[in-house]
Amino acid sequence: MPLRTTHGRTDDADRSVDLQAAIDRTGYYPEVVSDSVGASVAGEQVVSFFVHHEPTFDRDEVRRHLSVLVLTPSRLIIVHTDEHAGDDLLPEPYTSTSSEAIRLSAVTSVVVTRMVTSPDKAHGRTPAAEAVITLGWGGVSRVDLEPAGCEDPQCDADHGYTGVLASDDFSLRVSAAADGTDAVDRLLSFAAQLSARTHAGA
Repeated sequence: MPLRTTHGRTDDADRSVDLQAAIDRTGYYPEVVSDSVGASVAGEQVVSFFVHHEPTFDRDEVRRHLSVLVLTPSRLIIVHTDEHAGDDLLPEPYTSTSSEAIRLSAVTSVVVTRMVTSPDKAHGRTPAAEAVITLGWGGVSRVDLEPAGCEDPQCDADHGYTGVLASDDFSLRVSAAADGTDAVDRLLSFAAQLSARTHAGA
């Protein structure tokens, strides 16, 4: 993933080199991941990013999964890479990578949840123990239904159902215990920059 340049000079605001270094540090098929991320970014400036490497358990085997979130001036890019054992079609072990590019104007919600332990003992800035980011852009919606009621406690009539339609396209959880405090801070920083960009584009 080459560093973006403008008129022969390095663009100091571009974080492509930092993104490449973060992918390399995971040691998880960096060439494969970089090719997919680079193709999705397509030469745009990298404003911010977050790389998350996590194991998944498949019966008695451990499989690895890598998520890369990239923010460009115009798009949110999400790339997932998984490793698989051989199967009937591909007898050798292989990786699969999927990528999705979403216009920032299409992002409808950026939900950030922070978990802080012992808040009563906090003095000054207290680092979050966990953070969850949930993004919505209308690709996947979730309907939460519950029985509807009225204000009469004696009423036993059927009022049907009421519900909430929520956009829930992507969610990622990071904890200080599993990923380190720095990872939690970086996810929160990415979420803040994404939220600011979607607000600016509203």
